[in-house]
Amino acid sequence: MLMEAVKIEMGATERWPDNVKLYQQYQAEQITFPDYAASLSVKTFLYMCGLEFSTVPKINAEEMSPSGRVPFIHIGPFLVSEFEPIVAYVQTRGFGLNDDLTDVQKSELKAYIKLIGSTLVNAELYLSWLVPEVYEKVTKARYGAMYAWPLNCILPYQKFLSVQKQLAASEWKNKTFAEVCEEVETCCQALNDRLGTQNFFFGKKPTELDALVFGHISTLLTTDLPRNEFADIIRRYDNLLVFLKRIDAEYFDALRNSY
Repeated sequence: MLMEAVKIEMGATERWPDNVKLYQQYQAEQITFPDYAASLSVKTFLYMCGLEFSTVPKINAEEMSPSGRVPFIHIGPFLVSEFEPIVAYVQTRGFGLNDDLTDVQKSELKAYIKLIGSTLVNAELYLSWLVPEVYEKVTKARYGAMYAWPLNCILPYQKFLSVQKQLAASEWKNKTFAEVCEEVETCCQALNDRLGTQNFFFGKKPTELDALVFGHISTLLTTDLPRNEFADIIRRYDNLLVFLKRIDAEYFDALRNSY
């Protein structure tokens, strides 16, 4: 239904309006690092597509989102949230990064995107909400930072319960931290091997996979947390480190103050 409406709406409007907005929580004070990774992934994808947008911080960005998750974009009459739906929506607008791939490559791309969703995303949630040191010292304070008492205590606890339920459904809740680190190591090894010494995962041009990997790996590597095991794992993979520097230099050097 959404994509049909997009096609109808596009008949009377430009392919990409100049007032597109991306919504997330306040970056300096509020956003948790899993949400920051998700937002950075979408921003990187849009930059790779050469599409302009403005970032709008909102205290209640999660509640505003149609899926209850950030980021989401507001374009014309539409609100579209989360990485894969946003990528699909952008493609209906005539912009995409995987048009040159073969069908086999597109299937492989989807498999790696699924790997990140089932591994790195879950690992980020586990680290931020289920590791006591990180939850008590970082996550709880940031998640409730923009609210007065008692909401600054109630809302983080409600989110904690929600994340517990989400991780239980994916069979991650009862993993030990060592097991989670092993999952991250396996994922990083697979990504490092697939990338090799190429500029991007599928050769000379970026795809949405490059944007997604940058968003999550960069966030895990650079976020200051009481537990740094994930960052230590990433530092073992030279191909990924070179890749991060390349993407940062190519797409963010000139935009350093905009995200």
